[in-house]
Amino acid sequence: MKVAIIGANGQLGSDICREFSKTNHKIIELLQDDIEVSSLQSVSKVMDAVRPDILINTAAYHQVDKCQENPVRAFEVNAIGARNLAILALKHNIYLIHISTDYVFDGLKKKPYIETDRPVPLNVYGNSKLSGELFIESIASRYVILRTCGLYGKNPCIDKGGLNFVDLMQKLAKERTEVRVVDHEVLTPTSTVELARQIVKISDSDLHGICHATAEGYCSWYEFAEEIFRVKNIKTTLNVAGANEFPVKVPRPFYSVLENKVLKTNKINTFKNWKEGLREYLS
Repeated sequence: MKVAIIGANGQLGSDICREFSKTNHKIIELLQDDIEVSSLQSVSKVMDAVRPDILINTAAYHQVDKCQENPVRAFEVNAIGARNLAILALKHNIYLIHISTDYVFDGLKKKPYIETDRPVPLNVYGNSKLSGELFIESIASRYVILRTCGLYGKNPCIDKGGLNFVDLMQKLAKERTEVRVVDHEVLTPTSTVELARQIVKISDSDLHGICHATAEGYCSWYEFAEEIFRVKNIKTTLNVAGANEFPVKVPRPFYSVLENKVLKTNKINTFKNWKEGLREYLS
């Protein structure tokens, strides 16, 4: 089968390409210069020519602050882009795998969110991603929407300065005598390698609908940093930052843990505990 990957050179897309290269599928790598998801004309031209069996969309406008400042662009990419892909997926009977986010929730539940929980986004980014989900649900006939959380991977995330949280902590530890990290935000750090492996597994299944896809377990950002320091035997002092020490401009959920209920129900969950994924990354 032909598998087209939008954002093939990104943090997640590069690992998806790597994992699919271990299969018998033919990989079609689509970069930003190849396709503009916010343009139906561009999407139509590429999909009419490529005709993939599976289309994986990792493209997103995902810097939370920039989305808040540029809501039109956020909705163009995250909502209209998803709509355009859904239209072409329906036209060519393509199996669409679309990456979404934990930010569709407000974090007030205080226990892991399952796929049927009601989304309540707190910001433009979350709202634009939820709109993309709704477009896909209302248009496409064969699709999986994967909500994930706390991604980090080997390939630099250009939109976030080229450093993921794991690499940033190691960099700061070399430059400073003390590193301070917030302890009031709870998440599930998820390796892009693990998510890519899960996507390969999903592509071979009959899964349909919304699906949560994160590593198992959860931690605060401080606990995440603490585990990084422990695994790498970093001696730099790590302390908890004050609640208002790093003020945020945009509201975001303080609890965004997702439960992979659908994956487990279908007996295709491949994720390990987040600490195991971190150890693999750091090795």
